[in-house]
Amino acid sequence: MSFGGQGTDDRPSEQEESLVIWDFEKIKQSALEEIRLIKDGRDVEAARIKYLGKKGLLAEIYAGLPSVSPAERPLVGKGANELRALVTQHLDEKKKQLESVASQFPADQLDVTLPGVAGTVGHRHILTQTIEQVCEIFENLGFVVHESPEIETEFNNFTALNIPVDHPSRDAFDTFYLDAEDPLNQGRNLLLRSHTSPGQIRIMKNKNFSPPFAVVIPGKVYRPDAVDASHSFVFHQIEGLLIDKDVKFSDLKGLLDIFCKRLFGEKITMRFRPHFFPFTEPSAEVDISCYICDGKGCSVCGRKGWLEIMGCGMVHPKVFEAVKYPRGEYTGLAFGMGVERMAMLKYGINDIRIFFENDARFLNQF
Repeated sequence: MSFGGQGTDDRPSEQEESLVIWDFEKIKQSALEEIRLIKDGRDVEAARIKYLGKKGLLAEIYAGLPSVSPAERPLVGKGANELRALVTQHLDEKKKQLESVASQFPADQLDVTLPGVAGTVGHRHILTQTIEQVCEIFENLGFVVHESPEIETEFNNFTALNIPVDHPSRDAFDTFYLDAEDPLNQGRNLLLRSHTSPGQIRIMKNKNFSPPFAVVIPGKVYRPDAVDASHSFVFHQIEGLLIDKDVKFSDLKGLLDIFCKRLFGEKITMRFRPHFFPFTEPSAEVDISCYICDGKGCSVCGRKGWLEIMGCGMVHPKVFEAVKYPRGEYTGLAFGMGVERMAMLKYGINDIRIFFENDARFLNQF
């Protein structure tokens, strides 16, 4: 550490002799700043020699007192004594401080050659990992990851998806409506999206996404559900959409079969069950054979041998009509899955609430 502070610049030259008084305030400030920056015992000793040693600054001041005028001599003597007391006090305090720190690590217990203890490093949440894993699978199949806003309009969230005006999901009991009016539809309020399907509408309305295209849309969704082991008022979904000419239902089944095998393993068997969704026709629920019991039946699959993982179908003509696509020119496939459910199935987790409790004992397992 360097102690070449401002104090040495304030010494009078031999020619100036008694004509210049030492600037003790400036020397004090310089000394205190140097002492504050001291890191170890060697620096303490270097500072002591500089200011208090036989050839130090104070010794030089005292040696020069005879050449100071009688009127100024008391002032110089007083300043030198105060400087000595100040430097001595702060050096003693710094030495005690360093000794106190060192005493916490006795020499016989401290091996400075050992590597240090690394600090705790965070990692991505299990849900984030699942989202990235799912999106990566579809990216490798030619899809593009796209995000859409969480605040939506009734048109995008319901109307354009062929959900009737009197459908129960439109009620305030099933949707979080905001105290903010839709600027494009006076008298109707904005809402927190209840699924990621509105992202499909935004993409199809976006001129930068003219067919053919294939996208996946991950994100948070909101529903006023009572929180229990399988429900939460906020959770995550991933939506998939592929639009082109002459897309077939068999393309959908082949695509999802590849996805399921890449996510859950090659031994997995997939099946479609007929279902109804207002925005797809035909529609299906996708099941996979239980990876715990190999389809034989266990407590995880409810003794059925199958696990439901997502919904899917061919894009409904009414959806194409809502986004003003030419009638009959395009066909498309769509699918959607809950991220929490995928993670629960993949890792054998039986309570959705644990994802949001920030319990490090749980999170550090993934």
